[in-house]
Amino acid sequence: MEEYSGEKSGYPKFSVLMSLYIKEKSQYARACFESLLQQTIPASEWIIVEDGPLTEELYALLDEYQSKYPNLITRVELKENQGLGRALREGILHCTNELIARMDTDDISRNDRFEKQLAMFVANPNLDVCGSHIKEFIESPNKITALRKVPLTDEAIKKYQKRRDGLNHVTVMYKKSAVLKAGNYQHALLMEDTLLWVNMILAGSQFANIDDYLVYVRTGSDMYKRRGGMSYYKKYKSGRKEVYKTGYISWWDYKLTLIVQFVVSILPNFVRKFIFEKLLRKNFDTTINEGLPSIEVDKVG
Repeated sequence: MEEYSGEKSGYPKFSVLMSLYIKEKSQYARACFESLLQQTIPASEWIIVEDGPLTEELYALLDEYQSKYPNLITRVELKENQGLGRALREGILHCTNELIARMDTDDISRNDRFEKQLAMFVANPNLDVCGSHIKEFIESPNKITALRKVPLTDEAIKKYQKRRDGLNHVTVMYKKSAVLKAGNYQHALLMEDTLLWVNMILAGSQFANIDDYLVYVRTGSDMYKRRGGMSYYKKYKSGRKEVYKTGYISWWDYKLTLIVQFVVSILPNFVRKFIFEKLLRKNFDTTINEGLPSIEVDKVG
């Protein structure tokens, strides 16, 4: 058993909220966990939602870390897979801190991520949500394939949110009270985060993004293929309809995003890849990443 403390003078305690399901790879989750342990200001608790039955490897990994850090990890078991929105909706209720950081279990946080976000909340007491840009990778976080930049100010984020997400979900730290005031996460196919941001905007929340790349996001070599086809489009349309029902976006915003997504969905995969990498992302290839935790990351199989 290892001692672990998530407290540091001058900053409030915070939780990390994660969801884990059967298709996750244990080696990726391990890399994620290690990046959380190497933070300059670590969390006081991890809330890990087990979204349905997991593999033996994932259970073994969770048992290992819970044994090492029994006061850090709280596991929330869902007997059946509920989907990300419902899993996070349940998980947030188990967070005991007002500030909560989201994290996907196959991504990697830069080691000063939480320190930078906590500093933003301390400096801006009215802030409710704080995110950042992301770096995307396939095989290794030392070889970045693309960047996704987001607007920085509250006004810019809210304007951008009408057609595209003004926040990278995996980077955000938010106030639990603000999320609950907006109705918590809702089930909306492919749009759990989008719907939450819109509901939080309508509830009066204040947003900001840090002008830095604080999370390395694993995209996988088949990401572009998964975002194509009529099955994906139908899910997108269903989720987008829930966003439209809020009244935040106009009929034109709604229809325009559907038209664009439909076209992207029916295009050949190599064209879709070109659109994402050249038009929706900024190409970036480097072998040096400041603040990248010193962890071993297996290649995508």
